[in-house]
Amino acid sequence: MNVVSIIFVLVVAFLAGLEGVLDEWQFHQPIVACTLIGIVTGHPMEGVLLGGTLQMVALGWMNIGAAVAPDAALASVASAILVCMKGASVADGVASAMALAVAGLVLTIFIRTITVGIIHLADAAADQGNLARVNRLHLSALALQGLRILIPAAFVIAVPAEAVQAALEVIPVWISGGLAAAGGFIVVVGYAMVINMMATKELWPFFFIGFVLSVLSGITLIGMGILGVCLAFIYINLKPEFNGGGGSSRGDSVDDQLDMIMNDYE
Repeated sequence: MNVVSIIFVLVVAFLAGLEGVLDEWQFHQPIVACTLIGIVTGHPMEGVLLGGTLQMVALGWMNIGAAVAPDAALASVASAILVCMKGASVADGVASAMALAVAGLVLTIFIRTITVGIIHLADAAADQGNLARVNRLHLSALALQGLRILIPAAFVIAVPAEAVQAALEVIPVWISGGLAAAGGFIVVVGYAMVINMMATKELWPFFFIGFVLSVLSGITLIGMGILGVCLAFIYINLKPEFNGGGGSSRGDSVDDQLDMIMNDYE
């Protein structure tokens, strides 16, 4: 491990922590965080494989009411470090991500409890008209979210690779296998959520076409993605709602829809 790679990994970890509450650039999503860590450590293939697997798991994680979902940011960053920097297998990374997500959840609750006090200080500063202090306090609360991932990531990096491998070998097969099976169940929940969002009579044919092609042909995922984009363009051009019923160009239809939206704000 060289110093430059470690710095880049810590930057990704900090950004993932920020994005856990910002949701602006999605650095906390497994497919993004793991891929970036794989690239900066020289193991892009392992990063993509781990990120893609964990992303399907994370699709089933969401905040519902007062229930906070497991932390995808810490699970992604720490497991990617284990795989890309410590030599763990992708399967071991997926299994460890389950426990790391629960640990990240505990850290999330702890940090958010601290930020409640910071927000009260910001309220007091706002009452005094001290906007500069309000900004500093808000940025401080945000920085705590980044440190929530950066500090554990630095700890994982500091642990020798031999110690990590020894710890992974000590884990009984029934535990690692159980965690992997549990991750598989959560992946099914993620798939079900995606299917539930697209469960319309217009889109079901495309789902079954893609399923049949993936099973009966040798088309790769990249080929399936290109085919899906092409089918989407064909669908948009043929659908009356998007092309004005065939009586006008697609550009005119889009302009009419934009005019209607703008009129609602006048």
